[in-house]
Amino acid sequence: MPELGGRIHRAYDKMKKRDFIYYNEVVKPALVGLLGPWISGGIEFNWPQHHRPTTFMPTDFKIEEHEDGAVTVWIGEVEHMYGLQVTAGFKLYPNKALVEITGKVYNGNDTPRQFLWWSNPAVKGGDDHQSIFPPDVTAVYDHGKRDVSDFPIATGEYYKVDYSPGTDISRYKNLPVPTSYMADKSAYDFVGAYSHDEKGGLLHVANHHVSPGKKQWTWGNCDFGLAWDRQLTDSNGPYIELMTGVYTDNQPDFTWIDSHEEKKFTQHFLPYSNLDNVHNANTEVAIKLDRSGSFVEWAVYAISEIANYEVVISDKASVLAKHQLTMTPGDVVEESIELAESTRLTITIFNEEGRVCLSYLEHIDAKDEPTPDPASAPEKPEDVSSVEELYFIGQHLQQYHHATSDPADYYQEALKRDPNHYATNVAMASLAYDRADYQGTLKYSDAALERAHKLNKNPLCGRASYLRGCANEKLGRLDSAFSDVFKATWSSNCRDTGFFAAARIATKQDRLNEALEYAERALELNGTHYQAATLKVFLLNALNRHAEALRFIDEQSEMQPLGYGISFEKYQLTRSDIDLSAFKQL
Repeated sequence: MPELGGRIHRAYDKMKKRDFIYYNEVVKPALVGLLGPWISGGIEFNWPQHHRPTTFMPTDFKIEEHEDGAVTVWIGEVEHMYGLQVTAGFKLYPNKALVEITGKVYNGNDTPRQFLWWSNPAVKGGDDHQSIFPPDVTAVYDHGKRDVSDFPIATGEYYKVDYSPGTDISRYKNLPVPTSYMADKSAYDFVGAYSHDEKGGLLHVANHHVSPGKKQWTWGNCDFGLAWDRQLTDSNGPYIELMTGVYTDNQPDFTWIDSHEEKKFTQHFLPYSNLDNVHNANTEVAIKLDRSGSFVEWAVYAISEIANYEVVISDKASVLAKHQLTMTPGDVVEESIELAESTRLTITIFNEEGRVCLSYLEHIDAKDEPTPDPASAPEKPEDVSSVEELYFIGQHLQQYHHATSDPADYYQEALKRDPNHYATNVAMASLAYDRADYQGTLKYSDAALERAHKLNKNPLCGRASYLRGCANEKLGRLDSAFSDVFKATWSSNCRDTGFFAAARIATKQDRLNEALEYAERALELNGTHYQAATLKVFLLNALNRHAEALRFIDEQSEMQPLGYGISFEKYQLTRSDIDLSAFKQL
């Protein structure tokens, strides 16, 4: 629904005739978002931080149909907290029972930013709800890692509730207060939820190296929680938020995104049924391997069409069972085998070429690590022992947008001890630039370069030269600015940004052919430098190379489904009503 923040409002499993995402039949906002209104149900997308400010505001959108019958709906915006362009594509395939989400986060600023991405699917609460975390999750954290608990059996105090001697906190019915928990870590690519009464659930599948965040939130199985349910829905009852984080594993847990950098990733949400537990999953199958007395129960749920696959149950010494698999999405195969001895088992799915599709090595005792410690606050600046540590504490506070501690306090203490410390001066120059304090940017950049250029003028890092050039550009000193940003291109960490800045300055000086050369150089180094792409189209148009401009726009449209700049430039070229309408829709 582009009208309501670009959320997925309803997701229905046609085969099992059930909503696999909590469906709230009413739009009943409450004051939960950073700017106020928020609604429960569906799948909400949180950027650049949790409790997204624009969660109840309209987004731009575009519908894209593919030759294979798949359809993608793109939604997005340029958000106003940090100036990031965020795009999400929701894709449905004709032969897969899943929703594929492609996320793109682009930083078009001259300085780095920070972001997190939490997709927030709601699932039905109640006594029959259970959160299905991977089998290696043995500890969970509160927000900011302030508190920690064993998982799934909590044995101590968490959220001021005493769960001893042991309580299964994966079950909604056992959480008597509003509760968040986020997985400490996991080597698995899935997380899910299951409704035992419906014999169905939801799975999220994504590369855990990019998407480590696995979280549950509930208002609590209590009068307070039920009161909140009444505030958010008329008749659909309690829900659970099963949140999935990309480039983040906690709230807050922000990731840096550099100037003119794009981060791109993929998530999958899908229904499943009959597997009351899941031990591993990908976009083809989900598998289960459970013990019940002397029996082992195994099951396979098909997410995609599979033909001539094979499931093998084995221990170290032998194969205990084999089964051929030809399945369509939604099919389930379940069997049990009796074991004379209790040995550690593996379930493996092989594809028709004999390669491993998915496997799971049984966790006999997953609790083989001590419970991690909660996070601790950094020392006061004057108590920190080294300049380097002061710098990194400042970076952490800046990265996490800390509410009560100022990163500048740590940076200033570092500069008090070492006035020309390069990294700290660059950090302060960046903060000054973001405040439009360009004289301050020059001050700190000059101090950084005094250290970096002491022995030679070709340092590994070009950030100080780049920032000084950007500040000089803002102050109208274009010749000095050009020299600085071009010097920054000597360093690999600033080559694309430096060439784009050079193109920008050359354009202002009406050196259009030279500017085009620099814009193309920036794109060679960074193919997703969308501002360089827009500038290239503008320059081609200005140089009367219209056919080239239109060809390049077509290429870029594949990469930028919501490309505001190139869409505007296309209309400038064609002046057609169709292109004007397409631009206005964005």
